[in-house]
Amino acid sequence: MSTLCYTRRALLKTISAAAALSALPRRWPSVKAASPKSEKPNVLFLFTDDQREDTVGALGNPYIKTPNLDKLVESGFVFKNAYCMGGFSAAVCLPSRMMMLRGRCWFAVRELPSDAPNFPKSMNEAGYISFHYGKTGNTDKEVQKCFTYSNYLDDQAVRASGRPGKVLADGAIDFLRRHKKDRPFFMYLAFECPHDPRVAPKEYLDKYLLDAVPEPSNFKPFHPFDNGELVVRDERLAPWPRTEATIRRHLRDYYAVITYMDEQIGRIIKALKEIGQYDNTIIIFSSDQGIAIGSHGLMGKQNLYEHSMGVPLIFSSPGIPKGQSSEAFVYLFDVYPTVCELIGAKAPEGLDGKSLAPIIQGKTENVRNTIFLAYRDLQRAVRRGRWKLLVYPQINKIQLFDLQQDQYETKNLADDPSQAARIEELLAVMREQQKLFGDTQPLTSQNPKPGNINLEFFNNLPTRNEKKK
Repeated sequence: MSTLCYTRRALLKTISAAAALSALPRRWPSVKAASPKSEKPNVLFLFTDDQREDTVGALGNPYIKTPNLDKLVESGFVFKNAYCMGGFSAAVCLPSRMMMLRGRCWFAVRELPSDAPNFPKSMNEAGYISFHYGKTGNTDKEVQKCFTYSNYLDDQAVRASGRPGKVLADGAIDFLRRHKKDRPFFMYLAFECPHDPRVAPKEYLDKYLLDAVPEPSNFKPFHPFDNGELVVRDERLAPWPRTEATIRRHLRDYYAVITYMDEQIGRIIKALKEIGQYDNTIIIFSSDQGIAIGSHGLMGKQNLYEHSMGVPLIFSSPGIPKGQSSEAFVYLFDVYPTVCELIGAKAPEGLDGKSLAPIIQGKTENVRNTIFLAYRDLQRAVRRGRWKLLVYPQINKIQLFDLQQDQYETKNLADDPSQAARIEELLAVMREQQKLFGDTQPLTSQNPKPGNINLEFFNNLPTRNEKKK
């Protein structure tokens, strides 16, 4: 197999939290070197689940404790406007990971032929040992067959174990210690957290005083209108109306899980240093998408607000400028061609993603001037400069936000007559982006559904059973 496109899975199949903690891989299969020792850098890609762009201390959140991610920010290059494009299902994790691993937008990823380019295949062809370890559900299993090693966690069991990210970190460290240096490695670690259920050890919960956890600046008891997904799974994690006390509890648990996971990331980086490979490794940190947890009266990621589609994105290595950042508009599916360029490999033709290496290297400021977001047939959004327009085609509703003056999207300017020309301009931009990416969704409906919400209905709607903290 010239591309080393095969899978070895039997190393870890957890069926309970106890099994997850005890079934650590004892030995990774050895791979015979296919080429002489390479000077190419290793690549370590840390990819979390449901982590908002504002949940890293060094990126502007003074409340959360993320010392190891803070060090990555200080030693690396940060993209401040990185986005998941959206998705074709309520489980946004799936299209997000498919887009990232295939370098394509969500309008294309479901119809690709089996021999289409993908991230691990390209890394294999560049001479890398490719290693995936992480979540089982809502992920691109076809692409993951192309990793030299692909091992899965039982997401739900590990999340409920109270040790978020530990099993994954243990397996990654074991691989690093056994890795032979005759070939570089590409390690894709798909963390199962901070996705719910969010269970952290008591000492990590105690780091956050419940009454002192600040609710989001854009907190609302209800979303002001029906966006088409108000009763989906994620939205039923908390009762209506949302209360500040309920949201503080959810955020306390969320932050505690992230802090524990941050410690596991620190363990992986320490192991990288111990084997003498830190100075020859590109470290990338990001997440599949964000999540609301009280913002705009929402709990989930089935919306196109900044808190749900924005993600942290950090590149760090000795050869990357330290402590620098960019306001450029980027997508998660840009990571694949970026890594190809950083390691000196040619990215495949036909990708929707664009290499961000020229931005990191100071050769250009942008690779695009517009961000287009889409969720099912229910929501569309476009951002150009400071302005963001959201369209809800099923109810003929629009929102307009000035993100320079209103970064939390709290003041809808769509009904301001002085903004009429701007709205028309952004609608034209949105149609251009639809054509670019192959989106055929009409932006209005001839028979719109009512957009108002029945507060009494929500007050009486049962929530999902959730373990009480």
